[in-house]
Amino acid sequence: MELPTRYTPADHEQPLYQAWEEAGCFRPTADPTGQDRRFTVMIPPPNVTGALHMGHALNGTVQDIVIRHRRMQGYETLWVPGTDHAGIATQAVVEKKLYQEENTTREELGRDAFLAKVWEWKEEYGSRILEQFRRLGASCDWTRTRFTMEDHMSRAVRESFVRLWAKGLVYRGMRLVNWDCKLQTAISDDEIEYATRKGKLWYIKYPLEAKPGEFLTVATTRPETMLGDTGVAVHPEDPRYGALVGTNCVLPFQDRPIPIVADETVDPEFGTGAVKITPGHDPADYERGARHKLPTLSILEKDGKLNELGAPFAGLSIEEARKRVVQGLEERELLEKVEDITHNVSLSDRSKTPVEPIISEQWFVKMEPLAKPAIAAVKSGRLKFRPERWTKVYLNWLENVHDWCISRQLWWGHRIPVWYDEDGTPVASIDDLEIGAPHPETGKPITHQDEDVLDTWASSWLWPFATLGWPDQTADVARFYPTQFLSTASEIIYLWVARMVMAGYEFMDELPEDDRCPFETVNIHATVLDAKGRRMSKSAGNGIDPIDMIEQYGADAVRYSLILLTKEGQDTKLAPDKFEQGWRFGNKVWNAARFVLMNLGGDRTTGNSADAARLEDRWILSRLAQTIESVTADLEAYSFNDAAMTLYRFVWNDFCDWYLELAKPRFTNADDETGAAARGILARVLGDVLAMLHPFTPYMTEVLWKALGEALGQKRGYLMTSTWPKGEGLDVDEGALSEMELVQEAIQAVRRTRVLTGVSERKPLAALFVAPRDHERAALEQHAASVRSLALLEGYEVAATGERPAGSAAAVAGGVQIFVQLGEDVDFEALKAQLAKKAEKLEQGIAQCDKKLGNERFVQNADPEVVESERERRAELDVELTMLRENLAGL
Repeated sequence: MELPTRYTPADHEQPLYQAWEEAGCFRPTADPTGQDRRFTVMIPPPNVTGALHMGHALNGTVQDIVIRHRRMQGYETLWVPGTDHAGIATQAVVEKKLYQEENTTREELGRDAFLAKVWEWKEEYGSRILEQFRRLGASCDWTRTRFTMEDHMSRAVRESFVRLWAKGLVYRGMRLVNWDCKLQTAISDDEIEYATRKGKLWYIKYPLEAKPGEFLTVATTRPETMLGDTGVAVHPEDPRYGALVGTNCVLPFQDRPIPIVADETVDPEFGTGAVKITPGHDPADYERGARHKLPTLSILEKDGKLNELGAPFAGLSIEEARKRVVQGLEERELLEKVEDITHNVSLSDRSKTPVEPIISEQWFVKMEPLAKPAIAAVKSGRLKFRPERWTKVYLNWLENVHDWCISRQLWWGHRIPVWYDEDGTPVASIDDLEIGAPHPETGKPITHQDEDVLDTWASSWLWPFATLGWPDQTADVARFYPTQFLSTASEIIYLWVARMVMAGYEFMDELPEDDRCPFETVNIHATVLDAKGRRMSKSAGNGIDPIDMIEQYGADAVRYSLILLTKEGQDTKLAPDKFEQGWRFGNKVWNAARFVLMNLGGDRTTGNSADAARLEDRWILSRLAQTIESVTADLEAYSFNDAAMTLYRFVWNDFCDWYLELAKPRFTNADDETGAAARGILARVLGDVLAMLHPFTPYMTEVLWKALGEALGQKRGYLMTSTWPKGEGLDVDEGALSEMELVQEAIQAVRRTRVLTGVSERKPLAALFVAPRDHERAALEQHAASVRSLALLEGYEVAATGERPAGSAAAVAGGVQIFVQLGEDVDFEALKAQLAKKAEKLEQGIAQCDKKLGNERFVQNADPEVVESERERRAELDVELTMLRENLAGL
């Protein structure tokens, strides 16, 4: 059978995907072994507003590798897809669209009409990212696709809220919260990102009430918030201010006396050692104010403008108020000095505008009781992180957790299921309460439902079990919870992972404690950076569109490249041309398969070790057995890069570069009685390779699997639902491995000599192999044909002893000395000059390596892999230099 000369991804990918889906390949099927093994993966639901980016592509590939591997092992597998309603992000997108296309706002439309517009937008655009996951080859069970705002999920959210309410774990109160002035909603601590920016430190003189003409100077980065000051703090042991503690200073602009207090949290080294206390607009000041019983003033409106408490600057924006305050201080000669500084600014991760701490009435969840079992899950070993270092991030957040602000001042989202009577008495309910109906507790008429919606994470923390049907006791909940594997990004360990673990222990309380944890392993995938090591983003314009790369290289090449480039636990730098690596490997596999399929005609053995006829047969089947064992172990340990690299080396080096080259003469020689064994081994190796590669490169392997079946006269099902290789009939022949290693080293030594001396790789040469040890001498004599063929030697002599012939180059293979006669046409003087130059360059390279490795900062700060790579390079250069010097001396 003959395949096309090139594999064209576009011809196969979408038709194959449709065929898999129509055949039900993505749906769970019972474990054929009778062991009732199950394996569940929940997709981290991408925002419904999103488009596939490289982080999604990497994580989607990782999850698909896991689920395809387990499916082939016979597990009943389920991979649940879905999207998140992304409250803030989606509302912002629809509001912008409304303004641009209809010149209207959500306020003008009203709540119900606006929400109808959001649902329209979701129906039109919301499935885009899931369609892009299909292009990647993700084998999710699309019949179970979930959306965090669908009716069932909404009921699960209400159930969880009411349960927390009944246990007193939900409360409403006035607290300092993070406020997004642009989106006009509260956000949690975990929805803040920090940016380093240039700023100023203003030194402001506060007049002392009891000492006219004297001042206490405070340093601040926020002069406009001084209008909300209710005190000034100094360190109790700061000798400069001891006499002032207990007295008052006067707030400029408002002439309001405020106390000077001693507080141990003040840093005497910052600024002047005296800091203003603004409890209504700074988290640290909020705590200080509470300790010293200072009043809390809020000078900002929800839109970020100053209110009447900010007089005389009421109505101004924060930026304008800052300018006017500084100007007023200068006019009053109360500005001592200004310093340029660099500091961290907190930004909303949605609007990218500065976060303003303000006092607001919000809903909160008490987190400490929920955190305890989530902490115990990791400490007991029930939950494991990969790489293990992320355990610290998880525990650090949980062990210092603050109450969770779960209310958002939005319209798109799960509306808080709380209703109020005419006196404002709240009650939570799973079902809607009718306006005018009696309050379940007071009997008074219900007047309204709470206007706020829940934080997006208040639905996605239920994802592992609500997607399976909870709070109903469905067959899916019983069968597929808890899940086994979660792969996600490091930045949502506390936003999402920790909360899902808390939710599992809190809401799946009918299960034994060990079964409540929602997953066994959390895999934190690498961050994909651009070629310069920067995070990819729309604003930076440095993103790489995975769909563009799929169009150019095919989904298999994109998937395999991402895994080859991503070492577990390390971020990866990516440029578009990096995908050529996976594309070239795919071509190698395709061409190897073409060769195999063209040479399967005639008698064939089973391809088992018992049928091996020659050294290369025993060796390749031993290497196949080792590869199956290694790849299986790596995939079960979620070491995806290691598995991909093992397969890459086996296919490219062992199978293509060695076995196929050694076996070729056996197909062209009709008298070679070992042809049947070679054909059986070709079929066996290719079949097992395709099966092991399938989780990584599903499309091409499926095409080749079908072609191989046809060539063998077999009617086969899909590769994705076939059996994972177990190595039946394969033995590891240590003797064959050892013998083959010597043969390979001998061939490579001759090839290196050609490179070193500049002799053409096609020029026939003669070589003397001096092998004092009997077994090495016997192996070289027995396999002389193979060595002569691949090393292109016309003269071949093996001896126990021997002298180096004149005009020869020297090399070593194991315990064998090899002398390669270069021929009379070589200009030895020119060769010596050339080798001397090479030696000089090698010495320079070694010196550069030594300089790097002798630099303590490099050794301590560089990635361990980079340091190890430098050490390996130094050793390789040393070996090359030694060989070169030996040859120079002989010449």
